[in-house]
Amino acid sequence: MKNKRQLLKIRIYGDKTLNKVAEPVKEITPEIQEFIQNLTHTMYIKNGIGLAAPQVGISLRIYVVDPFWYKEGKKKNPYIFINPEFLEFEGESTAEEGCLSLPDIFEKVSRAEKVVITAMNENGKKITLEAEGIFARVLQHEFDHLGGILFVEKISKLRQVFIKKKLRELAKSTDENGENIQRIED
Repeated sequence: MKNKRQLLKIRIYGDKTLNKVAEPVKEITPEIQEFIQNLTHTMYIKNGIGLAAPQVGISLRIYVVDPFWYKEGKKKNPYIFINPEFLEFEGESTAEEGCLSLPDIFEKVSRAEKVVITAMNENGKKITLEAEGIFARVLQHEFDHLGGILFVEKISKLRQVFIKKKLRELAKSTDENGENIQRIED
């Protein structure tokens, strides 16, 4: 019998888990597979196109992406990445990014236009994927979460000054352990 999917709580800027380097997944257990289902479910419910384990307080090298589902008649086709590594980067493009852990903050970020990535999927099978455009962008954005890096750290120092007040307000929504204080969520 399958368990009902669980909506996981998104960690907000200021939460300590977001700044930690995530641990590699040593073994793909039924618990890890269930967590991946919940992570994917949460990404869709929160209208995201990617979600990394640290964003829900789990410091593991796992993320899910589905960069096109909101455009294509809501047809869901999630990609799961466990212990991902980039093999190639090509070109550069700049585009606006947002993040479920940084609500209401959008800034332009430069990233590689094209990437080749390798990882394991939810069944432990090694996958290698070439991606470009928004797909490459979301892969890089989520990979940064595994290294404790948020997209606002990749913008110019001047832009960081402009959003400092918003970031301070978000950080106030965490307690002394760096965990979210109950925040108004949809």
